[in-house]
Amino acid sequence: MAVTAARAGPGVRISERHIKAAFILLAAIPLLIFVLYPLWAILKKSFIIDDGTWGLGNYVHYFTDPKLVTTINNSFAVSISTTLVTIVLAYAFAYAMHRSAIPLKKLWMLIAMLPLFAPSLVQALGFQLMLGRNGLVNRSFGTEFDIYGFWGIFLANTLYALPHAILMLSAALAVADARLYESARMLGGSSWRIFWTVTLPATRYGVMSAVFVVFTIVITDFGNPMVIGGDYSVLATEIYNQVSGQANFRLGAVIGMILLIPAAVAVIVERQVSRRQTAAITEGSVPLTIKPNRRFDTAMLVCVVLVCSAIVLIIGIVIFASFVRLWPYNMSLTFSNYDVDVQGGYGPLWTSIWMSSLAAVIGVVMVIISAYVIQKIANPFTRFLYFLSILPAAVPGMVLGLGYIFAFNDPANPIYLIYGSVLMLAINTVYHYHAQGFLIATTSLKQISSTFDEASAMLGGSFLHTMRKITLPIIWPTLISLGVFFFMRAMVTLAAVIFLVTPGNNLAAVSVLLLDDAGETTQAAAFSTLIMAVVLGVLLVFQGLLRLFGIRNVSLIS
Repeated sequence: MAVTAARAGPGVRISERHIKAAFILLAAIPLLIFVLYPLWAILKKSFIIDDGTWGLGNYVHYFTDPKLVTTINNSFAVSISTTLVTIVLAYAFAYAMHRSAIPLKKLWMLIAMLPLFAPSLVQALGFQLMLGRNGLVNRSFGTEFDIYGFWGIFLANTLYALPHAILMLSAALAVADARLYESARMLGGSSWRIFWTVTLPATRYGVMSAVFVVFTIVITDFGNPMVIGGDYSVLATEIYNQVSGQANFRLGAVIGMILLIPAAVAVIVERQVSRRQTAAITEGSVPLTIKPNRRFDTAMLVCVVLVCSAIVLIIGIVIFASFVRLWPYNMSLTFSNYDVDVQGGYGPLWTSIWMSSLAAVIGVVMVIISAYVIQKIANPFTRFLYFLSILPAAVPGMVLGLGYIFAFNDPANPIYLIYGSVLMLAINTVYHYHAQGFLIATTSLKQISSTFDEASAMLGGSFLHTMRKITLPIIWPTLISLGVFFFMRAMVTLAAVIFLVTPGNNLAAVSVLLLDDAGETTQAAAFSTLIMAVVLGVLLVFQGLLRLFGIRNVSLIS
């Protein structure tokens, strides 16, 4: 017989219903405060005109300004073209990983993931060092490449978004039913025909999901356009210029709402596409066996090597520049760039590590509570809680950060007590990446059979007891994975915190932007290298701990 009450103290008994209600509120209230309320604040701000009344004046002003309309066109032009090229490259790379017999697959995959370990602007910094006006190519060969503008953003964002697409397409290509391929070959299908009629249709939902995810990443990216965009203005840089450069908060709010629309549509469509996906593997499926084919494997290896070479070249030149005395005039090697004497010295790096650690702890607690409540409690409110939990996926980082200004930068608001603090930066980061963490936690919880809960209930275990004694011990590797995920994202985040940092609480990724803007390119490269070293170090340490405990099937790269 299940226990329906838990003793809380002398003469006090708390019912299971009250415990579940408390958990629902614990999951919902932070989401309402730190996600929904800031969005409402930015929406309201966009409709308040100069005389304090509500109207469409701000939107009319924006859409009648040819320069600002051009910004929208630029954003869609670079986002669509980048998405198309990224998907083609990512599909070829993922195909090589899962459908060919090339050697050193783990090495190639690790190299492909390197952009995840650095702020987005590192790619732009690398292309600037390679192909900029004082870049290595122009200085060495006397050429006049002009990488600033559309092509710079296009190239930098392609490398930045590539690992995200590879991860999604790898999941789509990792499994296949050998019976379909055998039937196609028996019917005389060539390799190309089998690819177009069997492989591509089987992975179409993965492709479509990757398209929408990459498009969202590119159109909302701030770091790369800021460093290498030049005069080519996009929505992400325009919102920064309006708010930070001109203190035009109302117009910034309008641009924020405009930036929210394509991101939200892309996420909604991606979710609908994912729901329509059917299982590729059934009870009678036969795993596909990859057979060596010298010509095909060679072609795939060339493709993989070219992609990895581009990534190593761009990130490598940033690391190399961090040891150059004065780029590009004095190329002698030195460690002096790591003696950072501007933008607060190493203070922003230590602040980033502290903030990232806070984000890891807060993120794990909040997403596990949300995922557990939604999986274990069935009522109408948990459906709304699910919506709140995935809502941040549709909110660009800059929009969320701007919303925090409008919502919490007010002494009358109780949250103002932590405004501008490291805790606020950590909370902002957690809810910026809440949807991804929540989906990781939900996937893990779904793998636990409901018989554990039923057995616990039959033995008298309460809701809280089952969670503490059964569920959490089973999913502890996922808890570590979530902690590393939030730490990594917090270390490299830029757009979400750019409006919230203060001179006393600056972050490493923001310092890279400020150093580059001040012309301290080599010190910006040094700071970027330190960020990557910290992220990789944490990743390797926790991956080693998992292996030490015999857990080898959990990836810390999400």
